[in-house]
Amino acid sequence: MKKLLVALLVFTGVFALAACGADDDTQGVYEDKVVVGNAAATSGGFASVGVPFNSAIEAYFAMVNEDGGIAGRELEFVHYDDEFDGAQGLTYTQRLVEDDQVFALVGHFGTPTVGATHDYLNELGVPRVYYATGISQLFNPAATGGERYSFPVQPIYDAEGEVMVARAVAEYDASKIGVIYTNADDGNGMLNGIELRAQQLGIELVTQQVAPDSSDMSSAANTIVSEDVDAVIVAANQVPAEVAIKALYSASSDAPVFTSYVNAAESFIANLADEIESGQFPIYSNAWVNIFAEDGASFNEGYLQFAEENPDYAANSYAMAGWIAAHFFVEGLRRVGEDELTWETYLEAMESEPVENPMGGIVDFADGRRAGTQSMALLQATVDGETYVWANFRPMEDIQAILD
Repeated sequence: MKKLLVALLVFTGVFALAACGADDDTQGVYEDKVVVGNAAATSGGFASVGVPFNSAIEAYFAMVNEDGGIAGRELEFVHYDDEFDGAQGLTYTQRLVEDDQVFALVGHFGTPTVGATHDYLNELGVPRVYYATGISQLFNPAATGGERYSFPVQPIYDAEGEVMVARAVAEYDASKIGVIYTNADDGNGMLNGIELRAQQLGIELVTQQVAPDSSDMSSAANTIVSEDVDAVIVAANQVPAEVAIKALYSASSDAPVFTSYVNAAESFIANLADEIESGQFPIYSNAWVNIFAEDGASFNEGYLQFAEENPDYAANSYAMAGWIAAHFFVEGLRRVGEDELTWETYLEAMESEPVENPMGGIVDFADGRRAGTQSMALLQATVDGETYVWANFRPMEDIQAILD
């Protein structure tokens, strides 16, 4: 039934696409504008992620439009609030593709929506530039067909799991690692990478699965503590990660904690004030952009201006992610330039050479490679007076460099 439903949706979408009135039958492309959009959580529990993320996308597009657009076309951004709900996300994504006739999805947002729309968008071949998630479905070393129009930039959870094991070994010579992971796409994806790298390095794992909506993870924490591990990896995002860290604190754990880049925001550690101030154990997070440099923030000029106008977003990792998402999409347009803009020419442009991240590193989409970035920095949760910040601890490195 699911396959039949997807087939019917695809048939409807293809019919709608064929009927669009954009230039050369490429939807969303007009003489004076290119229409793109996303469905993202801008209300509810994940609004603290979705609002700065989309604000930065809109600000980047406004900057481009003020400079005359790309090849004489301005960028128009259409957004729907899916409240981090996959069913709503699918509905709004279909509306974006079939009714709003967007050329591409920019900043395809959140594990629920990305998972619910993955097959539908692959069938149609709609370009998707940057995913605000790292689920395993996005990893594809040799994409073909409609999957080639997928351009992940953030780290895939599987790859991040490997990085966290490497960091625990490099920083603490860990030979036994505890893992608290959510029974969800993010937790399971990170666990896949953790198990893979642990097996390669001969690391013993003590794993505890928790529900992503659990408010009590004391049993999992007590089990981890009783096994006398050298380090703990919390393979979870936002709220469940916070619950897990608080449970480890209450269980008197003293092992260092490593968690996902998704949690590298001041709003996350502000809720862990007691745990950080106690010094009972250090808390680390990955980072896949150069948020900090030796001489301070290493933002590009455009982001600095955005941050001046929106000071709350100056060091907000979600706003930075939105800025990067918009940058990657626009880079493809710049490469097409004055040539005919179609899905095919856009694909060729994105694969022609690596795309530079304005905040550090590159992503290479050549030959259908869809793996996101795999180089990450390490941050430590710190307190400076009454301010809680993620301080740079180790520079951006790939796994081999970390282990070396």
